[in-house]
Amino acid sequence: MSHCTGSFRALFLYDVADEIHLEELRRLVGAGPPGREPGFKLAAPDYVRFERPPVEVPSDPIRLAGGDCFDTRIKYFDYGVISVHFETPFRGGWEDLVALSSRWIEAPELESHALEAARRQMERVRPAIGKPYSDWLDEAYYVIHLAEAHDDDGRVLSAPDLLARHGRTLAQIVRGEVAPLSEAEQREVLQSSMSFYPSDLLVVGWLAALIYDTAEGAAPTLQLLEYANSQLLEYRRYDELLTEILTRAYDALERRRGFLARWRLAREAERLNALRLELTELTERTDNAIKFLSDMFYARAYQLAAAKVGVNDYRRLVEAKLRTAGELYQFMVNEFHHARAFVLELMIVIILLIDLYYLFRGK
Repeated sequence: MSHCTGSFRALFLYDVADEIHLEELRRLVGAGPPGREPGFKLAAPDYVRFERPPVEVPSDPIRLAGGDCFDTRIKYFDYGVISVHFETPFRGGWEDLVALSSRWIEAPELESHALEAARRQMERVRPAIGKPYSDWLDEAYYVIHLAEAHDDDGRVLSAPDLLARHGRTLAQIVRGEVAPLSEAEQREVLQSSMSFYPSDLLVVGWLAALIYDTAEGAAPTLQLLEYANSQLLEYRRYDELLTEILTRAYDALERRRGFLARWRLAREAERLNALRLELTELTERTDNAIKFLSDMFYARAYQLAAAKVGVNDYRRLVEAKLRTAGELYQFMVNEFHHARAFVLELMIVIILLIDLYYLFRGK
């Protein structure tokens, strides 16, 4: 009978602050010096790495009401994101894996434990947190790691065989569905797949992904999936902040009644530009957190993941709003300059009128 072994992983990410000071955090949690991450299995140059490797520390396992146990790890990214990582092993048939996936994907029980773990960690590392947020944004993502998959005769399946024989089941697993999907939905799920060797496979969905690889080979792919979701979280934050900034700017323009209101636009414009430049710097820091070669497998894997989870969509929203903020800044500055020019012209006219008055009065 065909069977598979591997693990189910749940990633819960929280945007908790503007930044996390990783050196201070390492001191607080007793972590060692940073290494090169991710640990790519393929040949890669030195600049395929995190600029500031996140700090990862183990945490206490969680045991749920039904007896299920998950190993727990916490990861800290320098741009203010905390990731809570749950993992539990599995071994069984394909039906068992379908049931496992549908049970744990978007399970409220896991989400509540993750939030509790993140809050505990925040209290522990608070001195390393820069500008904490009162409201946290969150993202959840799930990864099914197949370390081995065998056919009925016990032979290890290659990636093409796995897709050919169990493609319908793989689509169910990635979607977290118990019932079989339609052929159109199966094609939509499986078209977001890629392999480097005949022995590995990555299938990426918007909420979950399936990795067929060894534990060593799956580790960097898992890190890239986690990084893509952390980027999504950051771009969601930037989108919210830009929405607030633009709303205030539009309100300031609507209130410009009369001369003094237009004169005050200079102060509003400077505030808008300062926030715009700060957000531009933050987006560049997030984008540059990891470096790739453009033609590498992992760069393509990241692009696939970023497209599926929505990073590219939010990036476009943020870039459009940054352009709008720049245009508003220029408009507000121009309005101020017009007001100042009017004042200067008025002063010149007044001076001329005074001179003319005294000139004619003297005659």
